[in-house]
Amino acid sequence: PNITVVRERVDALPSEGLTIVSTGPLTAPGLAESIGAATGKDALAFFDAIAPIVHHDSIDMSVAWMQSRWDKGETKDYINCAMNKEQYLAFHTGLIEGEKTEFKEWENVPYFEGCMPIEVMAARGVDTLRYGPMKPVGLDDPRTGRWPYAVVQLRQDNASGTLWNIVGFQTKLKHAEQVRLFRTIPGLENAEFARLGGLHRNTFIRSPELLDPTLRLKSRPHIRFAGQITGCEGYVESASIGLLAGRFAVAELRGEILAPPPVETALGALLHHITGAAEAETYQPMNVNFGLFPPISGRTKKADRKLLYTARAREALAEWIAA
Repeated sequence: PNITVVRERVDALPSEGLTIVSTGPLTAPGLAESIGAATGKDALAFFDAIAPIVHHDSIDMSVAWMQSRWDKGETKDYINCAMNKEQYLAFHTGLIEGEKTEFKEWENVPYFEGCMPIEVMAARGVDTLRYGPMKPVGLDDPRTGRWPYAVVQLRQDNASGTLWNIVGFQTKLKHAEQVRLFRTIPGLENAEFARLGGLHRNTFIRSPELLDPTLRLKSRPHIRFAGQITGCEGYVESASIGLLAGRFAVAELRGEILAPPPVETALGALLHHITGAAEAETYQPMNVNFGLFPPISGRTKKADRKLLYTARAREALAEWIAA
């Protein structure tokens, strides 16, 4: 009885009144412009150019090494995986011949030079990648003391350092093909992927710098964002962030404070990621995965780790519900 459904197109964010925006990946141009004006044009994306993300503990650091190009900066920002000529040429052939997904007619996603699929770059010439995302200059392989023939770089993707993004590897290769081919990269033979690459139409905002922990737009706190437009990926994840937005809104209307779910839980870890823990400059949509959770303290067997994550989450969730 307290709900009225109004079926009409909305072309602008309201200037007042508690509002939840959950327009999803195909937001209409008028409303997208209004969101862009409220968030800043650079903070609104109209497509995913997603590179794969690897769990740090699955990278073989006896083969890979940490170094920034030319050793610039105080920190070593990249994990580097070196290739010799034979390995590179085989990898290049795999990119060209690998099975790829096609755009849907409604996606109509243009290629931009700044987010070109890696297989499209590879098709431009055998050495194109060696002058692009796989260029080896300024990187000394500690095993040889020399620059490699080509290098694959990974950049930290979350604050805790459990997830690493393969730089410049956005791709339309099918998922099984990505796993097979990317595990031929030295150091990634046993890589476990938190997310695989892709490119498709998807409107989403740069949530880590725009939203507060209860999904409110910092510049306009009467507006909350929910679902895929926040940069979560997957049906369960989108519905969950929508549920949380609704719960936060109800608490606000009642004059109450609802604490976000604990970061040790799946919903809490995802919410924490999209509202601050992710790297804002390279932010791309994300599924729930164990790399978003705070690491388990102490040394544990890999086989036991998920059970420990789960037990810890149950305990944290019970405390949150009780509170």
